[in-house]
Amino acid sequence: MPKSGERSVIIGGDAGTVVTGDGNTVITAGKKVPSHLRDPARWPVAGAWGALAAGAHRARPDAANDAVPPYIPRDIDIELRRRLAAAGRDGGMVLVLGDSTAGKTRAAHAALQAELPEHRVFAPPVGTDLPAAVQVIERTGTACVVWLDDVQRYFGPGGLDPTLLAEGERLRLPILATMRTSQYEIYTRADEHPPAMDRTARPTVDLGARVLNLVQPIEVARVWSEEELERARQSQDARIVEATVHHGSYGIAEYLAAGPALLAEWRRAWRPGGHPRGAALVAAAVDLARTGLRSPYRTTVLTELHSHYLNEQGGPRLRPEPLEQALEWASRLRYGAASPLIPAEAADGGGHGGAGDRAEGVWEVFDYLTEHTAGPVPEVVWNTALAGAADDDERVTIGFYAYRNGVADVAETALRPAAAAGTRYAANNLGILLSDAGRIEEAEELLRSAVEAGDRQATNTLGTVLCQAGRWEEAETVLRSAADAGHPTAACNLAILLRNAGRTEEAEALYAAAADAGDTDAAFSLGDLLHRAGRWEEAETALRSAADAGHKTAAAALGALLHETGRTEEAEALLRPLAESGDEAALNNLGNVLNDIGRTAEAEQFYRSAADAGNTYAAVNLGALLGRTGRVEEAEAALRPLTEAGDTAAASSLGLLLWDVGRADEAEPLLRTAVDAGILHAASNLGALLHETGRENEAMAVWRPAAEAGQPGAAHNLGTALWRAGRLKEAEPFLRAAAESGHSEAANSLGLLCVQSGRIAKAERVWRAAAEAGDIAATTNLGKLLTDTGRAEEAEPLLRTAADMGAPEAANNLGVLLHGAGRLDEAESALRAAADGNHLAAHNNLGILLRQTGRTEEAETCFRTAADAGHIDAAHNLGNLLTDTGRAEEAEAVLRTAADAGHVPASYNLGRLLQEAGSTKQARLYLRTAADAGHTDATYRLGNLLDQAGRTKKAEELYRAAVTGGHPEAARTLADLLRRTGRAREAGELERKVSRAGRSAARGVFGRL
Repeated sequence: MPKSGERSVIIGGDAGTVVTGDGNTVITAGKKVPSHLRDPARWPVAGAWGALAAGAHRARPDAANDAVPPYIPRDIDIELRRRLAAAGRDGGMVLVLGDSTAGKTRAAHAALQAELPEHRVFAPPVGTDLPAAVQVIERTGTACVVWLDDVQRYFGPGGLDPTLLAEGERLRLPILATMRTSQYEIYTRADEHPPAMDRTARPTVDLGARVLNLVQPIEVARVWSEEELERARQSQDARIVEATVHHGSYGIAEYLAAGPALLAEWRRAWRPGGHPRGAALVAAAVDLARTGLRSPYRTTVLTELHSHYLNEQGGPRLRPEPLEQALEWASRLRYGAASPLIPAEAADGGGHGGAGDRAEGVWEVFDYLTEHTAGPVPEVVWNTALAGAADDDERVTIGFYAYRNGVADVAETALRPAAAAGTRYAANNLGILLSDAGRIEEAEELLRSAVEAGDRQATNTLGTVLCQAGRWEEAETVLRSAADAGHPTAACNLAILLRNAGRTEEAEALYAAAADAGDTDAAFSLGDLLHRAGRWEEAETALRSAADAGHKTAAAALGALLHETGRTEEAEALLRPLAESGDEAALNNLGNVLNDIGRTAEAEQFYRSAADAGNTYAAVNLGALLGRTGRVEEAEAALRPLTEAGDTAAASSLGLLLWDVGRADEAEPLLRTAVDAGILHAASNLGALLHETGRENEAMAVWRPAAEAGQPGAAHNLGTALWRAGRLKEAEPFLRAAAESGHSEAANSLGLLCVQSGRIAKAERVWRAAAEAGDIAATTNLGKLLTDTGRAEEAEPLLRTAADMGAPEAANNLGVLLHGAGRLDEAESALRAAADGNHLAAHNNLGILLRQTGRTEEAETCFRTAADAGHIDAAHNLGNLLTDTGRAEEAEAVLRTAADAGHVPASYNLGRLLQEAGSTKQARLYLRTAADAGHTDATYRLGNLLDQAGRTKKAEELYRAAVTGGHPEAARTLADLLRRTGRAREAGELERKVSRAGRSAARGVFGRL
C-alpha cells in the first residue's frame, strides 16, 4: 500500500481565521468575550433553541409559515446521540461532517435537543475569545454545551485548539460542531499539501488538523438511504412527502433547502432573455468566497466584478437586465427557503471592498453554490480580494487559498507585505512557497529571519527546507530545537529524518511520545515503522489506536496488515466501509485482499475506482491483474501511460507483463529502469529474464545487490543459481535469508540443498519451521523426509495435514506410506484424492495398488491417463500390464515410448518382449542400453543372447558383471560356460565358493575381480 507523505503547509484557513501550517493558528483579532456572553443565564436553553438560530438552512414555509420541517430521523442518529450523551457526561467534542445542505446541522441540533435539552447553548460569534468564555462557564458552574457550526472558523489561539479541547474534557464540557466535507479535507488530506520531506508519514499540519485528528467525525450522507426515505414517506408534512417523490439524485435535505434548484436556476440564467447580469453578480460573490475573503460583500464590489463574467459569457449579446432588476432576481427568496445572494449587515457598517455608508447593500452568498463551483478563479477576483482584505491576517488567508488553487504569484503577492510587516506566520508561508518554487536560498533567508524573531513554526519549516536541500545535519539541529521546544510536528519531521537515516530506534521513540500525547498521525507513523520491522502485534496496536480515532490512512494500513497476517475476513470488514466512502488507499488495499483470495472481478472494480481517483498504486495493480487474467492489451493500455509518465512501479509491472507474453526485448529495458529506481522485486524479475535467455552471469550480477538488500525473491533466485552451479556454500546463505523472510520456495530449496549435502537433521529443521508457519510444500517435504528415514508415524499426520489443505503431492506421498503399511483402503482413498488433483504419480501409484488388488481394468485406466500425459513410470507399468494380459503389440509401442525416453526398466522389458517375439537384433539393442545403465537382469539376459550366438567371450564378461550385480542365476550359468570352454577346474572352484559362501559371498568375490 502507499506511504503517506510528510508535509509542511501554507498557512491559511476559512474566511475569518488564519490557520497555520504544521501546528499554529492565529485569529484576526484577539477579541474578548462580549458582555452578553459573560452570563450563561442569558444563553438559550437547548430544548427551546430554534434550528434556524443553530444555522440550519431554511426550507419552503408551510401554511403556518414555518420554514423548519419536522425532523426525519437519520441513520447516524443513534451513534450521534450516543456520543453526545457521553460528551455531556464526560466532556469532549462531537463532530458532524457532511456536504452543504446534507442535513448535518439539523441532525446535530436534533441530537442536542434530545440528549441535552436543559443545557445552555454557547454559540459564539467568530473571533470570540473561547478560553475566556470557557472560564466563564467554569466559574458559574452552569451546564452548557459549546455549539460551533462550521467549526473551521474557530480554529486557532484564542479559538479552538487541542489545549482548549483538553480543558473542555477536564471540565466535562461538551462541544458539538459541524463541518463541510470540503473544508475537512483541506485540513486532513495530505495529498492537498506540498511535500516537505518524503513520503513516510504525514504529521498534523496545523492546529485545525490537530484538533480534527483528535476527533472521529460522524458523516451525514447527502443522499438519503432507503431506510431514511421510508421514514420520510411516513411523515405528515407535505413538503417532506413531496421531496421523497421529486428529489431525484439529490438528498432530501438538499431538495428542501432548494440547493439543486437554485444551482440549476443560476446556471440557466446566463441565457439571453434570462438574468445574465444577476448570474454574473452571483458568480462574482461565489468566486470572492472561493478566494477566502470574508463576507459580506458590498454591492459596489460585486458590480465592479460582474462585468468580467458578463463579458466572458457574451456581454451585450446576452441583453443583460438592469442592475436593480439583477439584484432583485439574485436576492429573491425561492420556495421560501433560500436565495443566491442573501442580504446581510456588516458589523463594520460597510462590508468588504472599502468604506461605505450603511445604506449600501452587503451580501452573503448561498454556500451551496460555492460548494458546487469548480474551475479557476479569475485574476481580477484575486486582485479585488487582496485589495479588499481588512488586514494582513486576511491577506495571509487569501494567500493560502491562492496557494491551494495553484496561483502561486497571487499567493506571493498576498504574503510578501504581510511578511514584511511581521504578521505572524506570513514569513513561514512565504518560505514554503519559495522552497516549492525551487528558490531555496530566498526561502532559507526569510525563514531564518522569522526564526530569529521567535517564530517557532518557521523553525519547523526551515528544518524541512534544509531537508529538501539535502543538508541533513543542519536540518536535524533545527528540527531538534523546535521539537525540544514542544513543537509536535517538528518532532514528527525529526523522526522521519532519523528513520530515513537508519536511526529507527530514535525515530520510534519520537513517534511513540507524540502518539501517547494523542497525535494520531504519529500513531500511524509508529504503526507503519513497526509494521515494516515485522513487529506485527505492536504495529496493530498503534494503527488501531489511530484508526479508532478516525485516521483513515491508518485504518487502510491496518486493513493491509490484517491481510498480510492472514486475517482476510477482518481485513475486508475493516476496509469495505472505508472503500465505499471513497478512500483511495482503502479501495486499493481492499482490491489487494479480494485479488489474493481469487475474487478478481470485485478486485478489479475497486482497483478501477481507486485508479480513477488518481491512485497510481491501484492503477499499477489493475494493470497487473488484467495481465494475470489474460487481458494483455487492456493491461498494457493501463500501464504504458503511467510508465511513460515516469512511474517506475508501472514500468516494473509492464516489463513483467511483456516478458510473460514473449516480448523479452521490450521487457528488459523497462525492468532495468525499475531496478535503477531501486525497485528490488524488479531486480528479481530482471535477473530471471536474463537467466532464461542464457545470460547467467548477468542474472547473478543483477540478483546479488537486491539479495544483499534483503529482497527475498532475488535471494532465492541467486541462491538457486549458485546451488545449480555447484557452489553450495555460497548458495546456502542466500537461500537461508530468503527462507527466514518467509519465502516458501527458498525454504524448500534450502531443505533440498541440506539433503543433497547429507545434512538430514538440518533439512528437517528448515522444513519443520516452514511447516509450522503453514507452508504446505514444506509440510509435504518434511513428511516425505520422515517417511524416507523410517519415521512413518511422525510423517503421517504431516502428510495428512497437507493433503487436507489440498496438496496433491502430499496426498500421493500419504497414499504411498499407507500402501507400504498395508492399509490399502486408506491408501486408495488418499491416492484417488491426489489423482483427482491431476497428480500423475498418484495415477501411477493408484494403478499399482489396483493391479495388486486384482482390478486390472481400473489399473490400466490409471496407467494410461498418466502415460498419455508423459509419465514414464506409468508408461512402463502400462507396458508390463499389456504384456501380462497378452497384448504384446500394444505393450511394445508403450514400452518403446518409455525406453526411448531413457527409462531403464522399460528398455529391459522391451528387450525381453522383443526377444520372446523373435526380434533378437532389436532385443539386443534395448538390453544393451539397460545393461550399460547397470540393470543386472538385462546384463544377464544379454549375455544369454550373445552366448547363444556363439560370442562366448563377450557373454562371459556380461555373466561376470551379472554375478557381481547379484543375479541369482549368473554364477551357475557362468560355470556352465567355463566348462564348455574347457575350464572345468575354474568352474568347479566357482561352484565350491558359491556353495560355501552362498550367493552373497560369490557376489563379494567377483566384486573384487
